[in-house]
Amino acid sequence: MSENKVVADLSETEARAELARLAGLLAQANTAYHTEDAPVISDAEYDALKRRNAEIEARFPELKREDSPTEQVGAAPAEGFGKITHAVRMMSLANAFDDEDVAEFDASVRKYLGAPGEIAYTAEPKIDGLSLSLRYENGVLISAATRGDGEVGENVTANARTINDIPHEITGAPEVLEVRGEVYMSHADFAALNARQEERGGKTFANPRNAAAGSLRQLDPEITRSRPLKFFAYAWGEISEPLADTQLGAIKRLADLGFTTNPLTERHTEIAEIIAHYHRIEEQRARLGYDIDGVVYKVDNLELQRRLGFRSTTPRWAIAHKFPAELAWTQLEAIDIQVGRTGALSPVARLTPVTVGGVVVSNATLHNEDYITGLDSKGETIRDGKDIRVGDWVQVYRAGDVIPKVADVDLARRKSDSVPYTFPTTCPECGSAAIREEGDAVRRCTGGLICPAQAVEKLKHFVSRGAFDIEGLGAKQVEQFYKDGWVKEPADIFELKEKYGPGNMAQLKNREGWGEKSANKLFDAIDERRAIPLAKLIFGLGIRHVGDTSAGLLATHYGTWEAFEAAMKTAEIGIGAAWEDLLSIDGVGDVMAASVVTTFHQEAERASIDRLVAQLSPLEAEKPKSDSPVSGKTVVFTGTLEKMTRAEAKARAESLGAKVSGSVSAKTDLVVAGPGAGSKEKKARDLGIELLDEDGWLELIGDA
Repeated sequence: MSENKVVADLSETEARAELARLAGLLAQANTAYHTEDAPVISDAEYDALKRRNAEIEARFPELKREDSPTEQVGAAPAEGFGKITHAVRMMSLANAFDDEDVAEFDASVRKYLGAPGEIAYTAEPKIDGLSLSLRYENGVLISAATRGDGEVGENVTANARTINDIPHEITGAPEVLEVRGEVYMSHADFAALNARQEERGGKTFANPRNAAAGSLRQLDPEITRSRPLKFFAYAWGEISEPLADTQLGAIKRLADLGFTTNPLTERHTEIAEIIAHYHRIEEQRARLGYDIDGVVYKVDNLELQRRLGFRSTTPRWAIAHKFPAELAWTQLEAIDIQVGRTGALSPVARLTPVTVGGVVVSNATLHNEDYITGLDSKGETIRDGKDIRVGDWVQVYRAGDVIPKVADVDLARRKSDSVPYTFPTTCPECGSAAIREEGDAVRRCTGGLICPAQAVEKLKHFVSRGAFDIEGLGAKQVEQFYKDGWVKEPADIFELKEKYGPGNMAQLKNREGWGEKSANKLFDAIDERRAIPLAKLIFGLGIRHVGDTSAGLLATHYGTWEAFEAAMKTAEIGIGAAWEDLLSIDGVGDVMAASVVTTFHQEAERASIDRLVAQLSPLEAEKPKSDSPVSGKTVVFTGTLEKMTRAEAKARAESLGAKVSGSVSAKTDLVVAGPGAGSKEKKARDLGIELLDEDGWLELIGDA
């Protein structure tokens, strides 16, 4: 069944069914957790389902549903309560499951801010309770609302007033202050409550979180009053004036106003320090007296938080470092090698099925050959250097990941005749040499189009929604047509009508699942894609390192297929005007550029592309439409920007219809030069290009 398959093994039909299944399961879980206070699955299982959904959407972006769980926060408010619309949306948090995820979070913050120096973070326990927003006006508690779906929550004001940790009035606060935090129940109070419930023959609760949520969301406030609820304050929503300049300062201000804040909250300037604090909290977890399921890290400087902003459902400046989920031991029966679209050889562990966190696991990722030998991506030792061998007993964990991982190996149970695993140096699909380039962690098949695995995966990519999106021709049809020898490369798709259309249609319409009507419908859909946007054509070629965004950059820069093709055929890696022009595109680096140029210089690949384009009428790339003063202009930022980072400046310029380049040339319209601009500023002066300082730029675009 599709729910037991790794994402890489799913066909398009299976992926669509799996996304529907996951949407239903997650919607049910959200309602059970947020609305009914009766979870049907564990937090780790919920995280795993959501991560699986995200991975499928990443592989099949065209299948993303309108009710995608990745775009949802919480669940709709329950009937029986009034509704309160949050003045500031209550967001969820992105999750980290290991130290590497935390390091990646820090790197993403620094990259976005352009801040190589010190960045401080707060680290606080992640309380496993019910989120609550308290609104104070002129120091008086006006309303209290649950998170709900993030936009609208339940009005539980009367119930919140019964909680001792929530003051009815506060002194010295801003005129408007929304205090946000978590309602929870201690272990001792939970045990006492369940004992009382049993004595009365009433409902007992599965865990303190359920008890707290169920108690807060009683229609009768007197029932809530009888329940021993507590409240930790840790954030805020709408506010008429800042509480402080930093996260930690704001938390201290909340404490001064009379709110209970968590004493384990600390501020650190090194990632190693916050991870060490995470482990200290993890060690204390059983002794805290209340439930936590991780540690939350937040950028301490509130101005940096503002600049980092938000994604669709999560802030860029915070992440929840979850505690490990359940572990399990099982036997490794085999190691299979899967070959992807780019020829990557990916090892997959086939396991004796075992239940991990409530889910039966039979596969686990082994990443690459170094991981099997006991090395990480940096060549450093993992698992104390223990390698992984077929027949070993291995410890498997999910920790929120959709594809389980191997955490450890039990050497005491290793058979005496076991031998180290030898990673293949030839492709298991076509027998071509599988080489590993210097600096690459992955070994790749060199077979290209003669490799059936690569050919099929490239064809699937070609017909995907982000590329040609041919209605009626999905992954399943591609696999069948390839197997039958009808479609070996993209150009063959556009010859199907000629070969199997009128006069020859019997070959297609008599196939299972096809009739004359469906066959003609497919031929029409193929013909509709002969006139294809340039960006979709470039993306559809499946060139390594070129995603849909990169394809858009290339299309916008060159404008037409003829110009793009001519430039790529002329370009030589590392030298010449065509190469420099390619690298001048902001967002195109050496690796991507070399990959594109190499593709057009490989005889077989180029011939395949030529055969395809002969069947098409590529459309000229659309010019950005905007009435801004920089629309359609090529802008270069150089030197130090003092009021924004380079990433912020680039994003703002592109939103106004400008094209941002990384180098100055005769095609440049405007150079924004900050202190230390150097050679780019000089070249702009020599070429007579308009120069502005940062203030002039902000004034020009209306942001001054």
